Amino acid sequence: MSAEFAAATAQAVPQAAIVYDKFHVSNHLNETVDKVRREEHRRLLEKGDESLKSTKYLWLQGACPEGDRALGFSELCARNLKTARAWYHKETFVEFWLQPDAGSALEFFTRWFGAARRSKLEPIKKVALTLKNHLPGLVNYFLHPITHAMTEGFNSKIQAIKADARGFRRFENYRYSILFHCGKLDLMPVIP
Repeated sequence: MSAEFAAATAQAVPQAAIVYDKFHVSNHLNETVDKVRREEHRRLLEKGDESLKSTKYLWLQGACPEGDRALGFSELCARNLKTARAWYHKETFVEFWLQPDAGSALEFFTRWFGAARRSKLEPIKKVALTLKNHLPGLVNYFLHPITHAMTEGFNSKIQAIKADARGFRRFENYRYSILFHCGKLDLMPVIP
């Protein structure tokens, strides 16, 4: 979502529409929730309250936990903590991606943005402004419903190949290894 990326894309492919990936947007929101949690945890520790200790992944996992962890989580939410309010805004934004079309998404974003700006949580306000500044790229998702998931998975596999080899002496060897492992080659011998 960087300005440099948008500028380079506009220069290289001026007719292309920029679509921001769900993963990156959700990553921004998760970082914001974690920032609120860390600040609040520090403040609560000063008062001797350790209720947010070891709860980082409860807030970042993407939905209400199930089983025994759900009880502790709902108790934390009931305390009206800043972290719970930040988590609520993060979880509410998930509905943005479920809108049927760009118009509905724009309406949803306007409501979500208003609520986020009134939240009195500076990190949430900041991420809301960031998302508003990138709104055309977010709404473009509804015109071009694509994600970078396959590319990210492919890149992860390439990085694993590189790590397993502990380096390559020549780029050609690296390239051949990628083609061998990711090229969907049919290595079954042909029996006449």
